[in-house]
Amino acid sequence: MTAVAPFVAVALLVGVLGFAVARPRGWPEAVAAVPAALVVVLMGAVPPADAWAEVRTLLPVVAFLAAVLVLSHLCAAEGLFAAAGTLMARVARGRPQRLLVAVFAAASLVTAVLSLDATVVLLTPVVFVTAARAGVRPKPYVYATTHLANSASLLLPVSNLTNLLAFTASGLSFARFTALMALPWVVVVVIEYVVLRRFFGADLAVGSGQRPARSDDPPVSTVTVVVVVATLVGFVLAAVLGVPPAWAAAAGALVLAVRALARRRTDPAALLRAANLPFCVFVLALGIVVVGVVQSGVGGVVAGFLPAGSSFLALLAIAGVAAVLANLLNNLPAVLLLVPLAAAAGGPAAVLAALLGVNLGPNLTYVGSLATLLWRRVLREHDAEPSIGEFSRLGAWSVPATLLGGVGALWVSLATIGGIAG
Repeated sequence: MTAVAPFVAVALLVGVLGFAVARPRGWPEAVAAVPAALVVVLMGAVPPADAWAEVRTLLPVVAFLAAVLVLSHLCAAEGLFAAAGTLMARVARGRPQRLLVAVFAAASLVTAVLSLDATVVLLTPVVFVTAARAGVRPKPYVYATTHLANSASLLLPVSNLTNLLAFTASGLSFARFTALMALPWVVVVVIEYVVLRRFFGADLAVGSGQRPARSDDPPVSTVTVVVVVATLVGFVLAAVLGVPPAWAAAAGALVLAVRALARRRTDPAALLRAANLPFCVFVLALGIVVVGVVQSGVGGVVAGFLPAGSSFLALLAIAGVAAVLANLLNNLPAVLLLVPLAAAAGGPAAVLAALLGVNLGPNLTYVGSLATLLWRRVLREHDAEPSIGEFSRLGAWSVPATLLGGVGALWVSLATIGGIAG
C-alpha cells in the first residue's frame, strides 16, 4: 500500500476535482471528497494525526465561509444587490461604457467585502437584469463579474477562501496584508477594465441610449448598510484581537437574520441552504486529500520550481507556477499545496505572490476556480451558456497582463511598505 499511495492520492485528487466540475445529478462535491479523504487516511498516505491537524487548521476558514455565505444571502434578501443594480442602471443612463464602469465598481467592492461567491451567485443575476433595463448587450458585464470575482478578491484576507488560507500562513496582520495588496488590487482591476473594454469593443459600441426603466425594488434599508460596514470593521478588530474573522461574519449574519426572519424575508431552511454545509465539508475533505498528495512527493517536485527570495523575477516565477497549478488542479487545492512551499521559499512575500497566481490564473480556464464553475451555472439559468473559446481567448489577454502588473505592484508595495523586496 505504501508503494502505490502516491499514485492513489493523485488519482483521488483528480477524481474529486472532476466530480466537482461535473456534479452528476447535482450531487454535492462532498459526495466524492469525503470517501477520498477516508481512503488516503486508511491506506496510510495521511496519518490520522496529520488529517486531524489539517481539519483543525481549516475549521476557522470554513466557519468563516459559511458565515459570509449566510451574510450575503441576507444582504440579497434585504435588497442590497437589487439596489446596486438600480444604482448601476441610473449611473449608466443607457450608455454601455458607463455601465461597464459601474459594474466594475460594484463587482470590485462586493468581491472585496462580501467575497467572490456573492459576486458570482448574487450580483451576476442582478447584472443581467440591469443590462436588460439599460437596453444593452449583457455579455461584457457578466464576463466582468466572473473576472472580478477572481481578480478583485486580492484586497482583504476575507475576500476569498484562498486569501484566508494564505493569510493564515503568511503571519501578516489584517492591516498589513491589506496594505500590501491594495496597490496590486487597484492595478489588476484597471488592467481587467482595459482588457475587457477592448475585447468587447463591438458589444460596447451598441447601446440604446435610453433612460433605464423605473425600478419597483424598495430602497435598501439603512440597517443593512450599517451592519455590513460594522462587519467589515469587525474583521479588522478581530484580526487585531487575534479572534477568527468568522465571529465577526457570524455576528453580522445574526443581526440581519433576526431582522429578516422577523420580517419574513427568509426562513431557517433558506439560511441553512445559504450556509452550504456540504461544500464546507468538501473543503475539509479536500484539504486531507491534498495533504496526501503533498506527502506523496508531489510537494517536493513543485518546490523545485519555486525560486528562493523575494526579487521581482522570483515573485513573478512563483505567481506563474501558482497560476499554472490553479488551472491544472483548481485554485483551492493549488493554494493548499503551494502556501507552505512558498512560505519556505520566500516568506510572506512569496506567499502573497502565490496568492496572486491562484486568484488571477483561474480567469484562463473554467476549471481554475469553483467560482467560475458557479458563474457558468448562473449563465445557463439565463440561457446564456458562455463559449469556452471566447472565455479562453479573453483569459489569454487578461491573465498574463494582470499577473505581470499585479506582481510588479506587489514588489513595489513590499519595497515601500514591507521593506523586504529583493
